[in-house]
Amino acid sequence: MTIDKQSEFTTKQIDYKVAKRTTTNRPQKRLTFIDIIKGNFLNRDEIKIHYKYFLLLFILMMAMIYSNHLVNKKIKIVNALKEETEEYKSRNAYAQSKLIKVKMESQLGKEVARDSLMTLENHPHKLLIKLDSTDAKAK
Repeated sequence: MTIDKQSEFTTKQIDYKVAKRTTTNRPQKRLTFIDIIKGNFLNRDEIKIHYKYFLLLFILMMAMIYSNHLVNKKIKIVNALKEETEEYKSRNAYAQSKLIKVKMESQLGKEVARDSLMTLENHPHKLLIKLDSTDAKAK
């Protein structure tokens, strides 16, 4: 009988200690910077209660990061297209300057002399051909 009383006594002590642990409100350890870095703050009771909100914040942050990534891709494409338009603008300016140079009379004179062409002393005559009215009715 003494053994049963001892075992009964020890279980009562254990139950008392377990019950006492749950009812006591021990002060929580202060949150330090190292706890934040290690992620230990996620195990705190205040955080566990509001885990849905933290999950929502995490999803929103991931969505923002992804959209920012897409915007950066678009900016790179726009910058590449701007460089390409600048190149085409400079090509256009170069072609226009060459065209103006070709159209200049002094340049035309040099080209004509190189091809051994002579300038006209008399202007060319314009020929006008009139059709007879009878030929128009015959058709």
